[in-house]
Amino acid sequence: MKQAIVVKPTKTHYSEHEAADELGVSVDQLRTLIRSHIVETDDDLNNVGVASFHPSDLLVLKILSRLKPSPIPPG
Repeated sequence: MKQAIVVKPTKTHYSEHEAADELGVSVDQLRTLIRSHIVETDDDLNNVGVASFHPSDLLVLKILSRLKPSPIPPG
């Protein structure tokens, strides 16, 4: 007797809210993560009308979310 394997369908795009849910963070935490690792200025983030994320984006963001911030050397 064969058993059926149920596979969750793969999404090709995630909204900002879906991406935050997948990462287990709030939308504000997702935006903070993007500001600290992806965009150079807040204007860059503000110029994006609707954020859409690919599965590979979520993978990179998941890795970045696990990184500890580097200490700032005394100046």
